Amino acid sequence: MPSINNVRCILIIGSTSGLGRALALSILDLPSKPTVLVCGRRQERLDELVSSYGADGRLKAINLDVNTGPAALKSAIHDIVKTYPDLDAVMFSSGVQHEFDFRKPETVDLDALLTELNTNYTSVVTMITFFLPHLIALGEAGRPTFLYTISSGLAMMTAPWLSNYCATKAAVHSLSLALSVLLKEKNVHVVEIIPPLVESELHHAQGTTEELSKVWMPLSEFTRLTMEELVTEATQIPIGVTAQAYQKFEAGKIEATNQMFQHYKAGGR
Repeated sequence: MPSINNVRCILIIGSTSGLGRALALSILDLPSKPTVLVCGRRQERLDELVSSYGADGRLKAINLDVNTGPAALKSAIHDIVKTYPDLDAVMFSSGVQHEFDFRKPETVDLDALLTELNTNYTSVVTMITFFLPHLIALGEAGRPTFLYTISSGLAMMTAPWLSNYCATKAAVHSLSLALSVLLKEKNVHVVEIIPPLVESELHHAQGTTEELSKVWMPLSEFTRLTMEELVTEATQIPIGVTAQAYQKFEAGKIEATNQMFQHYKAGGR
């Protein structure tokens, strides 16, 4: 399987902060010199990225809110592919996290719950659907293309106070397994990054940053470890402590998923 070293042009959705921003800048520094399209809804942060790191013209900015709805996303993706026909990789890094206490159902904010579901999962599968015709066409023409998803160790070990967040990441994980098997024959390669608790603005809104900063993985360490794996042919990349949960609960599952699919294609159910 090819690796990120083969990428010529990558779009990173949710790259104005946190994991997405750090990975975008590291990918920009690869010796292969890919074009990196940073993408998010906060224009001032996109402008800062381009002004600080875009001197050689390989860093471009795209303003996009993943919660705009399917029709708007389809139009935006059409424009992106038209503007950047060399696009051969998309990474999905947008994410929000909320706490819900289902012991007190009257306190559950359903608007926040649905926004979390859409940001973390529904918009991802929607955008993948709209990007795939372009990526498949390139793949079938002989050029490897890539989808990079970011799930979480919480996809494997649920935190009850983050029940909906864990569910969205479990959905991303399951989708990644399925697409990895389905799309391989189209020369579209799906790589799932599985982070542990990492230094991030994600926790500011909950007021848990001070407490979590004592135990989280520094963003610089996460970025280094992830890039070391992205340049290999790995299809699933558990980082740090998530590797332990992966070995316990997930090792061998992608092979089993492929066997199930082959059985299905042969006429079995």
